Amino acid sequence: MNQYKTINRIPTIEEYKNLCTAVGWEDYMNFEVAEESLKKSLFGVLIQYKDEIVGMGRVVGDGKIYFYIQDVAVDPEHQSKGIGSLIMAEITDYLMKNAPEKSFVGLFASAGKESFYTKYGFNKHEGMTGMFGVIHEREIK
Repeated sequence: MNQYKTINRIPTIEEYKNLCTAVGWEDYMNFEVAEESLKKSLFGVLIQYKDEIVGMGRVVGDGKIYFYIQDVAVDPEHQSKGIGSLIMAEITDYLMKNAPEKSFVGLFASAGKESFYTKYGFNKHEGMTGMFGVIHEREIK
């Protein structure tokens, strides 16, 4: 693990595109507006291997009541090496230092990755259903 370096900053648009593409998200991302979105992040963490960024995660929200963990991604060549845990440790540390009492912290997990996030306190809650829509062809779908 000591060959990986943790960097607390938001990814550049190039780093973001590269990691999104590496994990197969390019069809779901609007890269035309991604740079503006990245600038509005509350927190970001990158994992560097040699001179390459191989992992990322960020926190978005209003910085007071709502915090959402977004874009946790690890290059497939570096998966299953604890990089996701490095990313989540930095994000969790940020939240513990910056999120006020009773803040809501949410995330969407990729199918099959739910158990990874339960280690960090993320669970389904009785009486609440996570829902979302995506703007497609000027409609919420």
